[in-house]
Amino acid sequence: MSSTLIVNARLVNEGREYDGDLRIEDGRIGQIGAGLSARGGETVVDARGRRLLPGMIDDQVHFREPGLEYKADMATESAAAVAGGLTTFMDMPNTSPPTLDAAALEDKYRRAAGRAWGNFGFYLGASNDNLAAIQSLDPRTAPGVKVFMGASTGNMLVDDPVTLDAIFRDVPTPIITHCEDTPMIDAELARYKAKYGDDIPARFHPDIRSREACKKSTELAISLARRHNTRLHVLHISTADELALFQAGPIEGKRITAETCIHFLRFDREDYETLGHLIKCNPAIKDPADREALIRAVAEDVIDVLATDHAPHTLEEKARPYTSAPSGLPLVQFALNAALELVHEGRLTTAQVVDKFAHAPAKLFDVENRGFLREGYAADLVLIDDTPYTVQREDVLSKCGWSPFEGRTFHSRIASTWVNGVLAWDGMSLVGAPNGQRLAFAR
Repeated sequence: MSSTLIVNARLVNEGREYDGDLRIEDGRIGQIGAGLSARGGETVVDARGRRLLPGMIDDQVHFREPGLEYKADMATESAAAVAGGLTTFMDMPNTSPPTLDAAALEDKYRRAAGRAWGNFGFYLGASNDNLAAIQSLDPRTAPGVKVFMGASTGNMLVDDPVTLDAIFRDVPTPIITHCEDTPMIDAELARYKAKYGDDIPARFHPDIRSREACKKSTELAISLARRHNTRLHVLHISTADELALFQAGPIEGKRITAETCIHFLRFDREDYETLGHLIKCNPAIKDPADREALIRAVAEDVIDVLATDHAPHTLEEKARPYTSAPSGLPLVQFALNAALELVHEGRLTTAQVVDKFAHAPAKLFDVENRGFLREGYAADLVLIDDTPYTVQREDVLSKCGWSPFEGRTFHSRIASTWVNGVLAWDGMSLVGAPNGQRLAFAR
């Protein structure tokens, strides 16, 4: 494999920003330094002072394969991710069929091989009746076990107390949880249906899937984790109320960690008026005060990880009445741009974005040799160009063909993305062929 030398870069890594050069050799970061000289036959990229980051690791995506390929698949969604500077993804188990045993898990890895533009890992899902599969899981084959402690699809709502306790007791990997209390949601939904029928205005979504439902379920997950000393990661925190349940500090010192998603930092209740079901998701996007509290929690290390919860649906599906319009939105292609807006606004530093979106997920899930600009690590890299970019529908690479960010202008764009040392995105289009690799977990 030929080598590439990136010169005159502003490297952002492990809390530092500094000027330097980086050499890619055989898919790895071969050398980081200042004033590196080009070798014969080496490709030289002049970064011209632009920021060079490790590729982002998105630990929460729904790429819909198998079973729902009409709206998304591993090839299309990983292409969109790489175009957005996300070089690694971890995919959720609520596919069709769901990923509830080792055979289904390996089927996903086979599907991704040779087709995924980014590196890939797949969660095992939990149900009320697959405890044996969880207990026998090889922890090197999955980043974690996903437990839906709230409403979900198919057979993946774990609501049996005995089973839930046993999962937290016996799980051999981190547990990641979706926390919403289903009985509370059902009661609110019935109340709104009595008034509006199926066509409930979208602005009531955060009242139906309420902050109280989120907090109650999160409290249950934390209590189980403390009882069994489980490594627990609570996904997509959407409320200020839940933040008091978590501690500030570096991720290395925590057994219980929290994550929020980019849409909770860029949208709030006021946006339902214009975007409606396009931003309908679970948990719901809530109030402006929640958005502000979550941004502060990221800056103060109460929130440990930033992710997307990329969950595409077709526009036709989203146009249905409330009770049949699915929840979820496509985010991977513009999530890093959106996160960097918080840097331009003075709310976060680039180093903080890199920490939450690359370093922290690598640490949390024991991802081997990724997520950092370190010599010997995989050369998953993103070059950022600080020139304005307005999102247009024709630019969307996700199969669903739309973005909630359409018409928004960001102050940064993705200039280049390398995956395993190979240029995959040149700022305008995909380059070459899919080059993603199966993740290794150092456990």
